[in-house]
Amino acid sequence: MPTTVIWGESDRIVTREYGRAFAAAIPGARFELLPTTGYVPQIEAPALLLDALRRRRCEASSHRLDIAVTPGGSARPHTRRILNDDVDPFIGTAATSLPPARGPAASWWFPKPLVGNTHPGATSPLGMVSACAYSGAYPTGYGLYDKGTEGMPEEIFPRLQASGFTHFQQSGTGAIRKYYNYIRVTPMVQPLDDLGEAWALHDETAEPGYYAATLGTGIRCELTVGEKVAVHRYTFPESSSARLVVDLSCGGLTIEHGRTVPLRAQVESMGHGRAQGTVVLEGVPLSVYLEVSSPRWRQMLWHDRRLVEGGTRLDFDSIRPTTLRPFGLLFMGRAQAGETVEVRIGFSLRGTEQARENLRRECGDTTPAFAATRAGTSARWADHLDRVQVEGGTPARRTVLGTALYHSLIKPCFADDESPFWPASGPFAFDVCTMWDIYRTQIPLMMAITPDRAADLLESLIRVSEEEGNFPIGYRMARGADRFFRQASALAHTALADAHATGLGDIDWSWALVHMEADLRRLYGENFLTDGVVHPITHTLDLAYGHHCTARVARALGDKRLADELEGRGRWWINAFDQATGLLSDSEYYEGGKWNYSFRLLHDMRARIRLAGGDAAFVAMLDAFFGFGAAAVTQPGLHPSATEMAAGYALNRFEGLNNEPDMEAPWAYHYAGRPDRTADVVHGALTWQYGTGAGGMPGNDDSGGLSSWYVWASLGLFPVAGQSMFLVNAPAFARAALRVDGGEFVIETTGHRETPISADGIGETPRAQYVQSATLNGRPCETTHISATDVHRGGVLHLELGPEPSPWGRSARPPSLSDGPAPRATA
Repeated sequence: MPTTVIWGESDRIVTREYGRAFAAAIPGARFELLPTTGYVPQIEAPALLLDALRRRRCEASSHRLDIAVTPGGSARPHTRRILNDDVDPFIGTAATSLPPARGPAASWWFPKPLVGNTHPGATSPLGMVSACAYSGAYPTGYGLYDKGTEGMPEEIFPRLQASGFTHFQQSGTGAIRKYYNYIRVTPMVQPLDDLGEAWALHDETAEPGYYAATLGTGIRCELTVGEKVAVHRYTFPESSSARLVVDLSCGGLTIEHGRTVPLRAQVESMGHGRAQGTVVLEGVPLSVYLEVSSPRWRQMLWHDRRLVEGGTRLDFDSIRPTTLRPFGLLFMGRAQAGETVEVRIGFSLRGTEQARENLRRECGDTTPAFAATRAGTSARWADHLDRVQVEGGTPARRTVLGTALYHSLIKPCFADDESPFWPASGPFAFDVCTMWDIYRTQIPLMMAITPDRAADLLESLIRVSEEEGNFPIGYRMARGADRFFRQASALAHTALADAHATGLGDIDWSWALVHMEADLRRLYGENFLTDGVVHPITHTLDLAYGHHCTARVARALGDKRLADELEGRGRWWINAFDQATGLLSDSEYYEGGKWNYSFRLLHDMRARIRLAGGDAAFVAMLDAFFGFGAAAVTQPGLHPSATEMAAGYALNRFEGLNNEPDMEAPWAYHYAGRPDRTADVVHGALTWQYGTGAGGMPGNDDSGGLSSWYVWASLGLFPVAGQSMFLVNAPAFARAALRVDGGEFVIETTGHRETPISADGIGETPRAQYVQSATLNGRPCETTHISATDVHRGGVLHLELGPEPSPWGRSARPPSLSDGPAPRATA
C-alpha cells in the first residue's frame, strides 16, 4: 500500500526533516505528496527522495517536484507544472511590439487596436476584486493610452504614472463602456489639495496576486487581493505629515466620456482606523468596510478636498455630474523612514455588514494581513495554473503559455451570494465581457479545468435570463439593458449544450431548456422565426446554431417534438450564404467582413463545404483567406485613415488573432480533409502572433479570449463550442496534461521537435510538425476529433508527429449534421 503524506499550504518550504521522515518510512513504498490544493506529485524509491526535496525546498510558490524515480531505475522528467514564475502580468499592457512575421502570417491583417489592453494589477483566480495603479488610461485605468478602435494606440501620458490605486478593472477589453476603477487609495506626503496629481511609477513588479511600484514621491506601494478583499501596504519615507487618502467618488477613466459618476453615497468614520460606506455606481451599490493600521494617525472625513472636522458621516442622496465634488476618508500623521501602513478593504454588493464579514472571513482578526493574504492568493493561483502542465518549450514559449493561462482565468468575476439584482444566495458572475469573445475558447477551458466555476457561470446566466428576460451577450457589474446584443445572438446556448452533454454541474435542465427555447424567440430571434433570415447576417448563423444546440438538449431530455422543431430551424444557416460565391451574403458585419465570418465551424460543415463547391474549392478559399503565397502586409499605424482601413479590409484576410470573429477558421481545414493546413496556420500563429514583454499580444485580449485560444492551440486541441468535441492538431509541447474532473487528460507525442518562437530571435518560421497517427487510450484514432467527454473524464491521447503531412485525417472527417453516424474515437 502506498503511504500518503498530506501537508498544508502553510508548509510552503519543504524541509530536510520532512525528507528524513519520508526516507525512513516503509522501504520500497510509493509516496504521494498531497498539497491541500489537491495536486499529487509522485516519487518512488524513498532513498532518493531526500535529494529531490532538497533541490526543490526553496521553491516558495510551488508544491511540485519535477523528478520521478522508479525503484532500481534512473530519474526521468515529469511533465512540469506551470509556475507562478512562468507568468508575466505585464504582457499585453503596451502597444503590440512583435518581430516581423514570416510566411503566411506576414500577410494577416489586423483591423483592431494593436494592444492587449491588459493590466498588471493584483488579481485572484476568477475572483471578484482586482487592484492596480491608476492613471485613468483606457481601458483598465492603468497605462498610457487613449481610447482607440483601430491601429496603434495613442499615448496620452509621457510616462507610466499613477494618482493612486483603484479596485475592479477590466481585462483586455476594448470599448466596454463600464470601466470601474472604484475606491481610489492614495498615499501622499503632500497636502490634500494635491489629490489627483499623478506621480511617476518606478520599480514595478508583478506576479499572480501581487503588484508593487514606487511612486515618484518615494512611497513604496504593494497590493494584493483575495476573492472579495484587497490589502494594500505602503512604506513611507520620513515625513512629518504623511497621508493616506481614500476617495470613494472615483470611478471610470480620465479620457473623454470615461468618467463614472456616483448616484448616491454614504460614508461613516467609525474611529480606531475603521470606516465603512456604500457608493451607488452604474446602478450597483458597492459597499466597503475598511481598516487602516495607523494607530498614531488622525482619522477624518473630507469633502471637496476640505477636512470635515469632527464629522463622522457623509450622506449624498443625489449626485449629478454638475454637483459632484470628491469625498472620502483621510488618515494623517508622522511617518518614520521605512514605516509601513496597511489598508484592508472588504467589498460587497449587499451592504457594509456583508463587506465586513467578507473581510473577516478572508483576512481574519489578526494584523498585519498582507503577507497571509498574498500567500493564500499565490497558492490559489499556483493551484489553477497547475491544471495545465507541459513538458519542454523554450523559456519564452513557457512564459507566453503561462501568461496566457493566467489571463484566461482572471474573468469572469464570481461574487457568490452577492447579486445586487436578486435576493437569493448562490453564484453571481459578472464581467462576461463578452460571450462573443469568450464562448469559443475561454468558457470551454473553464469547463475543462474549473468545471465547478463553469457550472456556476451557467447557473448565473440562467438566473439573469429569469430576472431580465433573456440570456446576455455581455454582462458587467452594472444595471441596464446594454447587453451587447448587436454582437451576436444565442451564444449561451452553446455552453449550455456542451455542459449538458458532459454532465457538468447540477443544473435543472428542464428549467434551463425553458429559457433556452424562449430566448430564441427574442430580439433578432423574432424575425428569424418569421423570415428564416435576419440581418446582420451573422445573427442568422448564431440563431440557427442556437436552435441546433437547444435541440440537442431537448432530445436528450426526451422532448422529441421540440427537438425536431428546433432542428428544422437549425438548418436555416444556409439562408445566410450566397449560393453563387459560397460566402456569406452582403450584410453589416461586426468587427470584420464576410470572409472573416464565412468559415465558422457550423454544425453541418459537410453541407457548408458542398455549398462552396467541394473540398478542393473550399480549401482554395481558405488558402486565399490565410494568405498562402501572398505578400506581406503593413499593419495600421497611429490614426490610420479611412482609405488605409478600407484597403486592409479589401484583402479579405485572416485577422491573425488580433480579434475573435475568425479565431476558429484555421480548424475549418479539418472538415475538408486537410489537417496539415490547420497545422501550418496554427504553427504560424503560435510562432509570430504572441510574444514576451509588455507588447507581446496581437490585439485586445478580451477577458482571455485570445489567451485561451493560445492555450488550446499549444495543447494541440481546439474546442468546437456547442458540439461537445475537440479537433486535434500537432501540439507545441512534447507532452501536456490537463487536470480535469476525471483525473488527468494527457497529450503525449513521439517524434516531437522543439521549435522556438519569435521572441527567441528567429528570422524564419521553423518547419511545422504534422500528426502521422493517433491513439486514444491505446486504441487507434483515425479521426481528427475526440469528444469533450473523452477529455473531461481523463485519458491519454498519443500523437505520432513527423516533418511532412500524412494521410491521417484526410478521409475521416469530423461529424456534420447531414452525415450518417460518424466514426468516433472513444475509450
